[in-house]
Amino acid sequence: MTLLSVGIDVSKETLHVAYGSTPEEMTFLGAFANKSDSFQTLAEAVESKAQQLGCDQILLVMEPTGGYEQRLACFAHQRGWLVSLPNPHQVRQWAEGQGIRAKTDRQDGLLLGQYGLQGPVLLWQPLAEHVALLSDLLDRRQDLEHMRQQERNRAEALQGQGRYYGVAKSSIENTLARLETSLQEIEQAITEHVKQHPDLTQQRKLLRQVPGVGEKNVLPLLVLCARWSSLTHGQGTAKGLTSYAGLDPQPYDSGRTVHKRARISRKGNPTLRHLLFMGALGGIRSPNSALRHFYNRLLAAGKPKMVALVAASRKILLWAWAVFRNQSPFDPQRAQARQITYSI
Repeated sequence: MTLLSVGIDVSKETLHVAYGSTPEEMTFLGAFANKSDSFQTLAEAVESKAQQLGCDQILLVMEPTGGYEQRLACFAHQRGWLVSLPNPHQVRQWAEGQGIRAKTDRQDGLLLGQYGLQGPVLLWQPLAEHVALLSDLLDRRQDLEHMRQQERNRAEALQGQGRYYGVAKSSIENTLARLETSLQEIEQAITEHVKQHPDLTQQRKLLRQVPGVGEKNVLPLLVLCARWSSLTHGQGTAKGLTSYAGLDPQPYDSGRTVHKRARISRKGNPTLRHLLFMGALGGIRSPNSALRHFYNRLLAAGKPKMVALVAASRKILLWAWAVFRNQSPFDPQRAQARQITYSI
């Protein structure tokens, strides 16, 4: 099968498109408006090039850009194209390895097209509609919580300066009141949405059995597992999920003299990693929990507390994935029986 790779640099307003069946023949096609009305014109132009070059399949490669790529990704998937949304950090590392330093919108489109031809890429699939809606609700809750914290910080700063009065005070308090109301509405919508879908209710119930998984992180974990399952067609590995979440260890050793402290890659969602870390803090305090035994075993092996906590965060993620993938209850005895060495 001959593949036509289409690289697109995405911005809020514009799509810079390149195409080619080999890296050497990658060609800039043009700039298109990032609007639904322009997608048909773009598709016809790309499919015409595919026909001219005798390509049987089209692969669309775009970097995630705050959601601006989602409409086109869904459109292309419905049209039967393959779609890949690679991690920008990985693409940039690959480009540097190829000696590519320039960075313009046009060059990025060409680069993404070439990246699509360098080897197997992770293919994107849209989430099930009800899971995607849950993800949107969780994102909105996070946005509102962030805005509420910003307003609280402003109030605290003004109080510390002795200027928390007048219009500024009333504006902050009115904003906080509106945010609290909006948060209550979102929480209610999330609760009702989960109740309306038995599969979400069951998955949530199973995940809550995992040590370190509570009300704050259970639904974000559910969405992450669903997204990983969708990305990997249900065949994703625990190691791949760890990397996807940015909890994979990154050792730095070279020769006899260069030995730096290993760290996690932090390539994934920082909010989710924070939720997992906080879950680990709570989970290790629970008497006789599998997570507490795991944490204590690492400490007994000489691991620093922070290293053990990060490993516990990763363990929560892997246990959650096993429960989600198998749709089976968490087995604490089996979890405690497994002896795994972590090098972080």
